[in-house]
Amino acid sequence: MTTHSLALNEAGRQRPVLDVTSPFSGEVVGRVVADDAVTIAAALRAARRAWQEFRRSTPFERKTLLFALADKLAGEAEPMAQLISAEVGKTIAEARNEVRRAQNTLRLSAEAAIVLHGEVLPCAVVAGAPDKVAQVSWQPAGVVGAITPFNYPLNLLCHKLGPAIAAGNAVVAKPSPKAPLAAARLAELAEEAGFPEGLFSVVHGGAEAAAVLASGDIDILSFTGGPQAGLALKNASGLVRCLMELGGNDPLIVLPDADLDRAADTAIAHRFEIAGQSCAAVKKLYLHDDIHDAMIERLIARIAEVVTGDPADAATVMGPVIDEAAAAEVERRMRKAAAEGGRILAGGTRRGTLVAPTLIDDVPASTDLVKSETFGPVLAVRRFTAIDTVITEVDDSPYGLQAGIFTNDHALVRCLSRQLRVGGVMVNEGPDFRAENVPFGGIKSSGLGREGIHVTLREMSELKVVID
Repeated sequence: MTTHSLALNEAGRQRPVLDVTSPFSGEVVGRVVADDAVTIAAALRAARRAWQEFRRSTPFERKTLLFALADKLAGEAEPMAQLISAEVGKTIAEARNEVRRAQNTLRLSAEAAIVLHGEVLPCAVVAGAPDKVAQVSWQPAGVVGAITPFNYPLNLLCHKLGPAIAAGNAVVAKPSPKAPLAAARLAELAEEAGFPEGLFSVVHGGAEAAAVLASGDIDILSFTGGPQAGLALKNASGLVRCLMELGGNDPLIVLPDADLDRAADTAIAHRFEIAGQSCAAVKKLYLHDDIHDAMIERLIARIAEVVTGDPADAATVMGPVIDEAAAAEVERRMRKAAAEGGRILAGGTRRGTLVAPTLIDDVPASTDLVKSETFGPVLAVRRFTAIDTVITEVDDSPYGLQAGIFTNDHALVRCLSRQLRVGGVMVNEGPDFRAENVPFGGIKSSGLGREGIHVTLREMSELKVVID
């Protein structure tokens, strides 16, 4: 993203026009006008006005809006997929899958709008208590500030927008400046679908715009990004409720009794999807000594089949990382891991933003590739003999998003599920597995609260008690 020119707003003030460039070709694929404190405040005022009306809407009306938006998105599925592929560098197959998932997210949110049930509780439960009844209900919270990353520019926005609208809220979203086009188009589709003016709007810009939104007149801040940015936004937002998904350094653990072919397929698919730029992707692959060599053989064979190149080409399996700076950082980490004792068994090179799918064995725990989240297509292997050493290493990490384990030993599954300090444990699956309706999120530096339609619906609502 680069500044291209200046545009005039309604008051005659100049605002930068930002180029959005293809990570693969470097060509400009779109432009957006950057917002400042004045225009963001105006969007928030419009959202507040819209919410004052929408808060009295019925579940049927909210559901109808979300279904209408999902229908609009379905009607523009292919152009939206091409837009995502162009701005993010996802393969066209990955982009189409994201558009499909976003429709599911909106439709599931619509259905959830009718099941936000409260309860009735008696107060006279101890001697001398008054014979009164408490009616507990969930009420719309207000205006949601939604800040989204580049890697899933449509579906992660829908994971914030869908539950927010289902709960009766208004939304002002700020997408990543590296990939803002899908979000801007979704806002246009929402208008076409009949969303009231101001109920859902999109503002553009970088870290400064995010800070302005977070410190503005919002009731909930929903952010997906990194821990450092998350902490800064949390501090800027003050006493506003914060829902944050802040990434992970996720392990996949393969035990001797595992289905090795399935484990290898999962490791490859989860690590190299969108060029390794998924928060819950397999970052660290723990292989038991008994199956280490057999797994390495399978992984090398599968990596050879990962075709890299133009994401618009249907034959491409893996596209580029988001920009040159990201690619250079991944390359630095690979070289450092190799210099510190890791053995590069496949890949290890890059050409511009195309980083070769890479497998590095015997990576030391102290190197950056293992110690912190690496957003790129590098599979770092750690071998082990005792599962306790894996548990200790995983739990010592500042992150705690998800973990995957491959084993058929139920006792071991129970042990790992209880002891691993993560938000989710995927059994005979990779850590990147996610279903739209299931709670998703982590602990420690991986975030606050959870996404997943039903749990987010409540996170974005206020509990009210009426005692009569």
